[in-house]
Amino acid sequence: MDSKLDFLSSIAWWGWLLIVLLIVAIRDIFFQKSHTISHNFPIVGHLRYWLESIGPEMRQYFVANNREELPFNRIERGWIYASAKKENNYEGFGTDRDIYAHQHIFINNAMMPYKLPENHPHTVDHCFLPCAKVMGEFNKRKRPYRPASVINVSAMSFGSLSAKAVESLNKGVKIAGAYHNTGEGGLSPHHSHGGDVVFHFGTGYFGVRAKDGGFSMEKMVKLVNENPFIRAIEVKLSQGAKPGKGGVLPGAKITEEIAAIRGVEVGKDVLSPPNHKAFSNVPEMVDFIEKIAEATGLPVGIKAAIGKLDQWKELADIMKATGKGPDFITVDGGEGGTGAAPPSFADHVSLPWVYGFSDLYKLFKDKGLSERIVFIGSGKLGFPAKAAMAFAMGADCLNVAREAMMSIGCIQAQICHTNRCPAGIATQKKWTQNGINVPLKSERLAQYFKTFRKEFIEITHAAGYEHPCQFKMSDIEINVDDHNLSKQLSRTYKYEKSPVPFKGMQHLKDCMYLGGN
Repeated sequence: MDSKLDFLSSIAWWGWLLIVLLIVAIRDIFFQKSHTISHNFPIVGHLRYWLESIGPEMRQYFVANNREELPFNRIERGWIYASAKKENNYEGFGTDRDIYAHQHIFINNAMMPYKLPENHPHTVDHCFLPCAKVMGEFNKRKRPYRPASVINVSAMSFGSLSAKAVESLNKGVKIAGAYHNTGEGGLSPHHSHGGDVVFHFGTGYFGVRAKDGGFSMEKMVKLVNENPFIRAIEVKLSQGAKPGKGGVLPGAKITEEIAAIRGVEVGKDVLSPPNHKAFSNVPEMVDFIEKIAEATGLPVGIKAAIGKLDQWKELADIMKATGKGPDFITVDGGEGGTGAAPPSFADHVSLPWVYGFSDLYKLFKDKGLSERIVFIGSGKLGFPAKAAMAFAMGADCLNVAREAMMSIGCIQAQICHTNRCPAGIATQKKWTQNGINVPLKSERLAQYFKTFRKEFIEITHAAGYEHPCQFKMSDIEINVDDHNLSKQLSRTYKYEKSPVPFKGMQHLKDCMYLGGN
């Protein structure tokens, strides 16, 4: 035995390296049958797979230029990071954008900017920017709600995001005076740190799920009564990442905590079907919305990606005839978002936000319904110039998901669906979650929102307005082709936005429904 140990100890480090490589080569050639490259090129073939695995990071840091990457380029990410950290987010030496590129946005500034009067709310708080409309006001809900911020956290579930990420977002929206959409995974303790919450559910009815997998009104009423910080309820019809497709939550990701929150079994795959059990057509959906609103007293809205308009026309007709229907509509862009989806869905199913929103808004405006609905935009709109375009088109609020994730440390690794998020945000792994400093990250989310609102207000004032709800279609131009480089939004999308009733920022500040008061 001693002689064997002496022999093994006499082998140099490079000898052990050769032995390991020999074992790998034997395994590649004689045992593994899955990978042709490593079979034909043992040892060296592994280098190809390793380089492929870090390809996105290599391109992100060394290959792509500042404006080239998708879904968010380096300049966009850098602006969010700097804004969240309260660092210098300015650019020097002029823009490096191709301002003649298709879809480039131009904001028409006024000859003389809006001048703040004495004692204006912005002289006290330069970030104060609430929604100009009140959710549930038209339908006379018992608990109307005016969002205290025009930018808010979009639907992202606990389960998809880690506990510390959700906690950071909720504490951040409390500091920023915004709201936090729960996503369809249900209301968790991590959503319950003082921020306003919009409870969101989809076809799985997680958190309000009956034993048969359907919707439980009893659980909904109990949830709202026990959690007064829930300010509104959102019913998901579809999402931009995969409209018309259900999802599967693998049993391996379902911990005891997630199972308790979602009302499902530990370790068992859970299917979210494409269709709702609670309704099967538009009239039934309107009745469903009204029943929830009556039982809870809260504003109720719907979220969807936009494609065919037939059923939306039916909804508009019912709303016009009955005076009933959703208090708000969240339009999700077909660009996709935080939800994992097959490329065929993410790339091709449903319209991008600008096309989907313009089609839908025009439909409701033509029916005389646009003023009673709060329109929420969701789809890469977390930048002040894009927000100005969205408001000029008729949006009243914005929801951001990936931008919010980046403000708390997301590096756009694009592996959210693998449970291997290196930033600890889109994973249930405890080790990587431990890297999230909740107090610090919540401050950064809040600072991003405050910086966004500050710059958005400054752009609004530059255009001669007090609040972005006053933006008109004619205030924004967009590049459309070579022979006519830019068109006003009204000429591009063929409608004029309805005027939003606005009595001044002080009126919004004094609103009894502001921030769920």
